[in-house]
Amino acid sequence: MSLRGSTQRNIKSPLPDKLLSHCLTARGLAFLPSAIVRQECRTSYLSLRRCMLLLMLVALLTACRSSRHADHVDYRQLARAAIKLGFDVEPDDNHQLMIESASWIGTPYQYGGNTRRGTDCSGMVSAIYKQVYQKALHRSSEDIYKHDCHHISQHALKQGDLVFFATSSSKKVSHVGIYLKDGRFIHASTSRGVIVSGLDEDYYRKRWVKGGRVK
Repeated sequence: MSLRGSTQRNIKSPLPDKLLSHCLTARGLAFLPSAIVRQECRTSYLSLRRCMLLLMLVALLTACRSSRHADHVDYRQLARAAIKLGFDVEPDDNHQLMIESASWIGTPYQYGGNTRRGTDCSGMVSAIYKQVYQKALHRSSEDIYKHDCHHISQHALKQGDLVFFATSSSKKVSHVGIYLKDGRFIHASTSRGVIVSGLDEDYYRKRWVKGGRVK
């Protein structure tokens, strides 16, 4: 079995110590005091990718206990968030934003909704902003764009900034998401519900309007 193949499906027996040690060494993590996570990987039938994420997060959070986030977040939450979002969560990332965003993944689209039972784009953005930043935003994407933000370029985007698109024929702002990192943003798609997409995807590249930094 290739390493790539092993990351695409769950291992049906406990992860062998030899394989785990080999992967730790390859990742430069052999020094870790990670007996607890090793035991969890061996007994929980986790996929190799999930075990690696857990172990890497233990390394990061052990080395960076002085981080503004590390003392307040369970690394297991970060590992689950990273898997759901589809990218690694680093020590300097906004952990609360990542965990809260991940908790919305898979929520179905519902016009006028703002809960995990169903949400539209501005409803999700407003709910996340209230939870993470304790800021109240307007309810429509157009009003958020007009009243709540300083407009910024795509190159200036930072974690937590908003991204605006014109998805209708009127060319007015009609869609909003939250920028996460590395060109990716979370939003509520009318067809797929809450997902993470890339700004370089053809659909969003053509409909890009501006970024927004909330006042």
